[in-house]
Amino acid sequence: MPIWLHHMKKNLYIFYLFFASALPAQEWENSYADALADAKVSGKPILLVFSGSDWCAPCIHLDRKVWQSDVFRDHAKKNYVLYKADFPKKKSHRLPDAVAERNNALAERYNPKGNFPLIVLLGRDGAVLGKTGYHKGAPEEYVDHLNALIK
Repeated sequence: MPIWLHHMKKNLYIFYLFFASALPAQEWENSYADALADAKVSGKPILLVFSGSDWCAPCIHLDRKVWQSDVFRDHAKKNYVLYKADFPKKKSHRLPDAVAERNNALAERYNPKGNFPLIVLLGRDGAVLGKTGYHKGAPEEYVDHLNALIK
């Protein structure tokens, strides 16, 4: 193998390791159906978040301060299946029609009053375990608050 190819492979491997370590510890599911299927297999509760990602200030704050925190990500990876039902208002953030329809159906079932943000903890069968909203505080406090809803 030519030396340049060896170095290129080595650099790609290092890039891959760096990129993989930068990925979030927990991913949000692409659909509620995926979240429900994952919950049934894993036995973890679903953390269903109703969010207005481009207009709801408390939703944006929760995303930046809690959902993106290492504390929440580490805890969620072990304890929750995540799904975010987003309701953006800006045309540039518009969701595909099928996704918007599924989110609307979830809102009719779990968020009929249209509260934002609304966090609903669900059992693996879709039964409501608890509901909450925005609370000020550190990510650790929010994780403790979520855990208290399950017990």
